[in-house]
Amino acid sequence: MIGRLTGLVAECTPGSVLLDVGGVGYRLQIPLSTFYALQQGGNGAATLFVHTHVREDALQLFGFSTAGELAAFEKLIAVSGVGPRTALAVLSGIGVADLERAVLASDRAKLERIPGIGRKTAERVILELRDRIEGEGGARGRRRGAAGLPPSAEPEESGVRGDAVSALRNLGYPGDAASRAVDEALRRMGPDTTLGGVLRDALRGLVR
Repeated sequence: MIGRLTGLVAECTPGSVLLDVGGVGYRLQIPLSTFYALQQGGNGAATLFVHTHVREDALQLFGFSTAGELAAFEKLIAVSGVGPRTALAVLSGIGVADLERAVLASDRAKLERIPGIGRKTAERVILELRDRIEGEGGARGRRRGAAGLPPSAEPEESGVRGDAVSALRNLGYPGDAASRAVDEALRRMGPDTTLGGVLRDALRGLVR
């Protein structure tokens, strides 16, 4: 089982990264928070914490820039009704710190704004994760405040709107809602903004 990989970033998109480790390319699915971190670091060396997901018909790798993201992902997929795709959408939409706050505050409505999470699933997430988060220092996570917020991304030269809409649709947001959120973000931020900036702003509107 692969637990961590260090290599050169050969290719990076909002949903995945190709990591060259000693001449072997590993394709990992990632949340947007990890994408932001990788973009900030450029196409140099990177270390990702890895969850190896084994199914009958496939072996999937999920990469995270921090151990906290990996731990949150593994907690989420342990909840009945939450698969890897939905867990990535949660980490992309609200991040680790906001997830902890929502669970501890029983903020079901915030969780329901994430694609793939309905009322019953949100209730299960709150019920099953509250004790674990409290036991592992949820209060410390709240004091960190912005620790779950993604860092700034490097500028994208072109296609920011299309890339942003595509990334949101891949997370499960409806096409019309994704387009509106991206257009509103671009109006607020101007034409010279970055892909990471647009995604962060659009997601704030979608999960507000």
